[in-house]
Amino acid sequence: MKTKELLTVGELAKIMNITVRTLQYYDKQGLLTPSSKSEGGRRLYTKKDVVKLHQILSFKYLGFSLEDIKHKLISLDDPNDVINILNSQEKSLNSQISKLQKAVNAIQSLRDEVKQSHDVDFNKYANIISMIQQENEGYWVIKFFDDNLLTHARDKYSIEPEIARALFNKWQSLCDDIASLSEQNISPENEEGQDLAKQWWTLVMDFTEGDLSMLPKLIAFNKTKEFWTEEMMKKQKAADNFIGKALEIYFKNNSIDNPLKKED
Repeated sequence: MKTKELLTVGELAKIMNITVRTLQYYDKQGLLTPSSKSEGGRRLYTKKDVVKLHQILSFKYLGFSLEDIKHKLISLDDPNDVINILNSQEKSLNSQISKLQKAVNAIQSLRDEVKQSHDVDFNKYANIISMIQQENEGYWVIKFFDDNLLTHARDKYSIEPEIARALFNKWQSLCDDIASLSEQNISPENEEGQDLAKQWWTLVMDFTEGDLSMLPKLIAFNKTKEFWTEEMMKKQKAADNFIGKALEIYFKNNSIDNPLKKED
């Protein structure tokens, strides 16, 4: 498109498909100031100004800030410097893309959880999102926690999310080991069975910090398998049958008053 030698702010805005307010802002920031004036003192843009505006808009499209464009890019005259700053911007944009993809994944995961919920609970949603951000694949268990368990889990693990991830991984690992013993028809009284019972009880005590009043809530959570993944439900059912017997023997052998009997 052929342009006039001199353009008003309105004419330039129309040609470049931007707003007059944008051009006024660029002027105020010292990024693009009209180079000419009419006889009446009206500020006008030259063809050189149009070229500079095209450069600004192009770099802005690439994600550069106006500050970077003003102080770094426009003044560059060495191709290697331009390459270096483009490489840096590419790295920055790839990082943003990665973060956005994680946000998309979080939206999809949360949407799946919300579909399975019976009530709107933004407190629970926030905790699920937090665990997804921490890349803790155990985020789905949160929806089965009541408010007390949820508060306890958040207070205990929000500062050190890696501990929460380790706890969930340990739980999964124990379920796998218990299911394996069960499939091999190994008795809960066996040394291996008793070792797993000890680990299981230690895990419970670590989570509850010895507060046995949480046991009914954990048992209720354990029984709520309606929306568990099929794989985890299969593992947990096998673990339930085995670990219940193994714990009874473990408590008896170690002279521990069986706290699970109080919850029957």
